[in-house]
Amino acid sequence: MDRIAVFVNAGYLFAAGAQLLTGRTRPRGELQLDVEVLLDEIEHLAREVSGLPLLRIYWYDGTATGPTPQHLRLAFKPRVKLRLGFVNHFGEQKGVDALFNADLITLARNRAIADALLLTGDEDVRVSVMQAQEFGVRVHLLGIAPCRANQAQLLVQEADTVHEWGLDTVARFLSHQPRPEDHPDADATPESAPAEESSEAAERRQRLQQIAAELAGNVLSGDIEVVLRYYEQHRELPSEIDRPLLGTAKKTIRALLNPEEKAFLRAQYVDALRQRLPTGESSAPANPEPQTAPSGV
Repeated sequence: MDRIAVFVNAGYLFAAGAQLLTGRTRPRGELQLDVEVLLDEIEHLAREVSGLPLLRIYWYDGTATGPTPQHLRLAFKPRVKLRLGFVNHFGEQKGVDALFNADLITLARNRAIADALLLTGDEDVRVSVMQAQEFGVRVHLLGIAPCRANQAQLLVQEADTVHEWGLDTVARFLSHQPRPEDHPDADATPESAPAEESSEAAERRQRLQQIAAELAGNVLSGDIEVVLRYYEQHRELPSEIDRPLLGTAKKTIRALLNPEEKAFLRAQYVDALRQRLPTGESSAPANPEPQTAPSGV
């Protein structure tokens, strides 16, 4: 049928949106989403890129404790379908991509849509994009600036059209609400408290840096180029490296890592690998080809 459906990866929306607004990822609790404005923006773009009426908006997210108040608000919105996976004890979403892929392929196979608009950057949906296209669906990819840094290149290549939301658009529906201790107008705390917190945070970051260096040192010399090229193409580490990296850090510091610490750990791991490259050697290929991940850390 001549309709368009929209598929929103909430994890990507919040992570990329926070990065654009503040320069780094932020906990969900610090982000304020205006659902009404966002849904209007999505529907407007969907009609603009396809010229077709909207079937519905599918919203994909993970949860560790059940639907949040925000999830429930979305669930009761007209033409919005809420799909929830779960978040494990490492803070990783599980099952979300499977729901995303199943809906896209099912709608395409049943000829329920002619176009699909995807707000995501995850390469794991690339195969379902290809299958939907085989059923005649035009796939439009929407990203949040800068897309080159947060969307998998292979996913971008598969899309029929590519679109990007800049700061002006994102700021209409997403804002950062800093925690009281981060706010410049917050009441001053006793002098000893900031020093103690700063010392603890510095020790954790130092330990994370050590963990990254140790695990990066275990990568075979012949695999360093492969890992770095994979990272540069996908803007993420291979899962068989990323999971042990996060798991080792959690076990070592005996605490869950927050999103900022995870990003710091991964960045330190990549930097440690780059330092092992011979002087003057670059990890970026002239004509990058898709890389398969090495067999282990």
